[in-house]
Amino acid sequence: MSEAERGDLTVRVATSLKAVPAGAWNACANPHALADAISPSAALPGDPALDRDNPFVSHEFLVALEDSRCTGGRTGWSPAYLLVEDDSGQLLAAAPSFLKSHSQGEYVFDHGWADAYERAGGRYYPKLQVAAPFTPATGPRLLVAEGMRAEEARAALVGGLEALRGQTRSSSVHVTFVQEPDVTTLKQAGYIERNDLQFHWQNEGFKTYDDFLATLASRKRKALKRERREALANGIAVDVLSGNDLTEAVWDDFFSFYEDTGTRKWGRPYLNRAFFSAVGAAMGERIVLVMAKRAGRYIAGAINFRGANTLYGRNWGCIEDHPFLHFEVCYHQAIDYAIAHGLARVEAGAQGEHKLARGYRPVMTRSLHHIADPGLRRPVAAYLAQEREQIAAAREALAAESPFRKTDTADD
Repeated sequence: MSEAERGDLTVRVATSLKAVPAGAWNACANPHALADAISPSAALPGDPALDRDNPFVSHEFLVALEDSRCTGGRTGWSPAYLLVEDDSGQLLAAAPSFLKSHSQGEYVFDHGWADAYERAGGRYYPKLQVAAPFTPATGPRLLVAEGMRAEEARAALVGGLEALRGQTRSSSVHVTFVQEPDVTTLKQAGYIERNDLQFHWQNEGFKTYDDFLATLASRKRKALKRERREALANGIAVDVLSGNDLTEAVWDDFFSFYEDTGTRKWGRPYLNRAFFSAVGAAMGERIVLVMAKRAGRYIAGAINFRGANTLYGRNWGCIEDHPFLHFEVCYHQAIDYAIAHGLARVEAGAQGEHKLARGYRPVMTRSLHHIADPGLRRPVAAYLAQEREQIAAAREALAAESPFRKTDTADD
C-alpha cells in the first residue's frame, strides 16, 4: 500500500516491525501500561475485564515472531503493519496486520467460507488478517495512542484497512479476538461479528488455593484435591521459571514438548525453536514457564505470558504421560500463580470443556469480519447470526454445569 493522506494524517504500511521504534509502537499497543509505569494514580480508569498491558501485541512479541521467521517469508503470514502518523511523523495508531495465503494459525476457522467461495469461482486468498499470530487471546487490535487525536487516528486506521484490502486485492479483512472499543468501532464500519467460547478462571480476591476451593461444591473440591495429589505422584516436582531461569537448555526441553504436541495435533508446529530463544531474550520477565520434573529431568511443561492483570496460558507438551499431569501443569499451577501474584484472571487458551471442572468459566470471544463480495457476505452474515445464538445458548448451558456451590442448595 502506498502512503495515503487523510487530512494531515498519513496512513502507510511497514513490512517489518523493526522499522518502527519499539517505544512508539508500544505507546499505541498498550497506552495504559505506559501511564501505569509513569504514575499509577494517573492511569485512566477502564474496564476491569480488559488487560492494560497485553503481551501479544507488544513490539517485543511481534518482532520475536519476525526474527525467528515464524512470520514473513514463505509462512503465509506476510507482515503488513498499518501505521497512522501525523505530519511530524509521530505514530498515532497501528494495526498488527498480515496478508494471509491460508487460514492456519488463527483459531477462528473460516476454511468453509474459503472453500465455498472458491467453488463458486471466487478467490479467497489473499486475505487481510489483524491478529496476534498463533495466539487465541483477546486483546486490542486497533492500537491507538492516548491523545486528543485518538478517535481521528482510529477512524484513519479503519479506513486504511479497507484501502489496504482493496490495493492488495484481498477478499476480506478479519480482526480476531477483539476487545472493546474495537468491537464497537468495527461493527459501526459494517463488520460482521462472530462469537466463540473459551474458559477463563476469575480471581475473586482469593488469598490461597484453598480459598478458591471453598467456592466449589464439596465433591468437586475433593476431586480436585485428589487430582492434584495424583498428578504429582511418581516423584514429580514442578518448577516455575521466568526471566534469567529461561536458559537455552530449558528452552531445548520445552521445545521438545511443544514439538511433540504440535506434530500430533496439526502436523507441523507453528512456532520454531528460534522463537523461544528470541521471545525469552526480549520479554523473559513476562514469561511464566511451568515445568514438571521426574528423575532429574524435565518431562512436561506449559508456557504462559503475563499481562498487567492476566496470566495467558499458551502451549503445553510432554514426553511422558502421567495421570492428571496436564491439568496440574496447565490449569492448577496457573491458578496458584495468579493467586500468589494478585492477577485477576487466567485465560487458558482455545477450546477445552474439561477446564470447566477445574473452575474455569465459559467466556465469550469476539471476532469481526469484513467481506467485500456481497455474494459471500450475505450467506456468511446469515450463518453467523445463527451461530451467535448457538454460542450464547452453549455458554448458558455450560455455566449451569459449573463446579461452584449453588447458593440455594446444601451440598456441604
